[in-house]
Formats: sequence, C-alpha cells, structure tokens
Amino acid sequence: MATQTDNAPITLVIGGTGKTGKRVADRLIKKGHEVRIGSRSSITSFDWDNEASWDAAIDGVSNIYITYSPDLAMPGAKDAISALVRRAKLNGVKRLVLLSGRGEQEAQDCEQIVAQGGLEWTVVRASWFSQNFSEGAFIDMVLGGAITLPAGHTPEPFVDVDDIADVAVAALSEDGHDGEIYEVTGPRLMTMADIAADLSAATGREITFVDVPHDAFVEELTKSGAPKDVIWMLDYLFSTVLDGRNAHLTDGVERALGRSPKDFADYARDVAATGVWATAA
Repeated sequence: MATQTDNAPITLVIGGTGKTGKRVADRLIKKGHEVRIGSRSSITSFDWDNEASWDAAIDGVSNIYITYSPDLAMPGAKDAISALVRRAKLNGVKRLVLLSGRGEQEAQDCEQIVAQGGLEWTVVRASWFSQNFSEGAFIDMVLGGAITLPAGHTPEPFVDVDDIADVAVAALSEDGHDGEIYEVTGPRLMTMADIAADLSAATGREITFVDVPHDAFVEELTKSGAPKDVIWMLDYLFSTVLDGRNAHLTDGVERALGRSPKDFADYARDVAATGVWATAA
C-alpha cells in the first residue's frame, strides 16, 4: 500500500489482489496516487460478506474501483452493490468505477445502481479475459495441451486484462470519463479453436481444443474440488453468456485510451516468454 499523505485523495481498490485489481493498484501507485487495498486479508479489511467492515475501508476515500467476486451475476450482488453505493455516498466518496460483464443482465442491473447513486461514475464492461488462460481457471488446460470446454464454435472477443486496468486507471485518475460505459473487447473475434492455435504458436507445442458436453464439464469441475462459487460462475457463463450475444467488437479501449486493444496473439507471445506455460521435458 502506498504511504498515505494528509489530505491526499485515496483510491480504494476493492479486489486489489485480483486480476484487474492488482494491476489497477500497481498502476495508480506508480502514478503517485494513494491506494488502499480492499480485500479480506488487507490491513484495512474489506469483506463483501461483512458489511460492518466497509465503513473503515471507505473512510477518507475519494474514489473506489469496484470488483465483485466472483461475478456480478451472482445472487446477492445487486443488494451488495446497492449497499456499497449508499455507504460510499454517506462517506463522501466522489467517484466510482465498476468492473462489469458483457451480456449479463444482472451485471447491467448493477451498472444502473452505480449510475443512479448520485456520484461520478464510470463502467468498464468487459468481455472474457485473455488472462483466464494464464492466471485463471484454464491455465492447467494449457499446460496439459488440451482446452476442454463446452464452448463449441461460438466466437468471443477476448480482452487483455492490462487493457481493462488501463481503462479503469484513466477513469479513476483523470477527468472526462464521468457517465461513460466503456465496453471493452479485444480487436478480433475468436473461437476456442482460434485460441488453441494462438497458444500453440506462442508455446511451440500443440495445444488443441476439445468441445465437451456442458453437463460433463460441470461434473468434472465438481469432482475436481473447485469452489462452489467458481463452479456456479463457469456454469452460468458457458450455459448463458457464451451463446453468441457478445460476438461483436466494441471501441471501448480506443475511446477511453486513444489506442487499439491488445491482440490475443500478442498476449500469448508475451506470457509464453515468462515461462508460465513451460512444461517439463
């Protein structure tokens, strides 16, 4: 956490140890901003399941980056976001930036709660993360050489988490983003077979895509001991969201940052160079 200076604006990053939150916090600190990490394990704890912990985390904060784990589509998310917005206003918070999901009605309902809260607001509405294959649920599939998902041939414009973080940081630290919904995608539509091809090219070994029945996928997740909320989220995403509703590109990254989003092939090449996907000979 950055060292706090008297009267300096503080940004609370809820989920500050997660994929986007850690990147947002690191970027803000690098820019010289005061940052407070909001997580169960942070010095000033923030726990979505313990509303009594929120006031201490929000106290003295000017801006909040909001991520709801594991997903805004989860039951109870709307109530939690409503309560947070209400407490933020009471505590004198100026600006909210919400990470949302494309094609999720429940997430869009949460966006409206933030937009109608009487504070400055920005929404970053993201497609599926490229980093799911290197930091998330699918990394073991890449290491194993087969992406086994119930995805069929439905295309999705995977977005790089670094682009999401850059957009969020701009909205948190600059003027001119109030009232904007930045729907962020990568620069091209990709099926899981396309993903496998790019990963194969980046790693120098064959990685295939194997389409599996949805029920069998959920059953294997359950047998693996995956957390219930993760199983619920993946079940929901593959059964509801990945149906073609998001099979189009948007200009959110370009509108927010004035540049093009990062391509999946470039992401795969950069991650491969770190050795994350290296396997034993």
